[in-house]
Amino acid sequence: MIKLKGHETFAIREGWLNKGMAAVENNSKVFVKSFGADALGVGSNMAKAIKYWLKAGGFIEDRGRGNVKLSRIGEIILNNDRYFEELFSYWIFHIHLVWNRENATSWYLFFNEINIDEFSKEDIYILLENELFRLGAETVSPRSLQDDISVLINMYMREKTENYDPEEKKISPFTRMGLIKKNGKKYHRETPDYTILDKAAFLYGLKKYFDYKKCDAAGIDELVNEPLSPGKVFQLKRVGINIYLDKLEEDGYIAVNRTAGLDMVYWKNEITLEEIAEKYYA
Repeated sequence: MIKLKGHETFAIREGWLNKGMAAVENNSKVFVKSFGADALGVGSNMAKAIKYWLKAGGFIEDRGRGNVKLSRIGEIILNNDRYFEELFSYWIFHIHLVWNRENATSWYLFFNEINIDEFSKEDIYILLENELFRLGAETVSPRSLQDDISVLINMYMREKTENYDPEEKKISPFTRMGLIKKNGKKYHRETPDYTILDKAAFLYGLKKYFDYKKCDAAGIDELVNEPLSPGKVFQLKRVGINIYLDKLEEDGYIAVNRTAGLDMVYWKNEITLEEIAEKYYA
């Protein structure tokens, strides 16, 4: 299954996630009447976008007949960081979003399957279109794909830097991750700064990968290069991956064996994804 443009051309704005999650907590049918526009105090297209983002990022789940509920990770975040003051909460959303091939196909492909560090919107269009056909798409709407690309870039990067107001609510909070920057007419993937990507968020991404693979050992090359790996999800090179692995080894979560060229990582802890989040907030 492939999905383009569920966002109604709206990148996530400051306050949308906590507003939508609080509304769902209060009323499981919040998106039934006028798509939730009245309850959220926004237009119907924006309300549709908020629902889409919450679902695509794994913070809410469908219960049928228009009902939705907070996912377990959504509950943990709302209970501990209701106003999204912690960048960690946004990283958890980012991880779930770029894993979501079915509902956020362009995000999945951009982070996991497309290997290009410098690009124009036209470059990404061609690469994404090729990947969509590879996934089995019979046709691709040019407008929908162009909108996906614009929203993706606006989500992670401020297009306008002049007269920037940090209080501007239209700015996406994900720009703080620094994953995309512009130099002249080209965009660049950027490695997140170590002060921006907390080791707990890296641990969450690593654990999610190990759970998905149903394994307790993986090569460092795999953790750098494989789709859904921390290297792909966080745009980390091998040097960055090794820095985080060393930190997690010190904390007792993993063991790293670099002798005789093995370069293997072994999972040593029984902690769950939910427990990683709860421990961070505690």
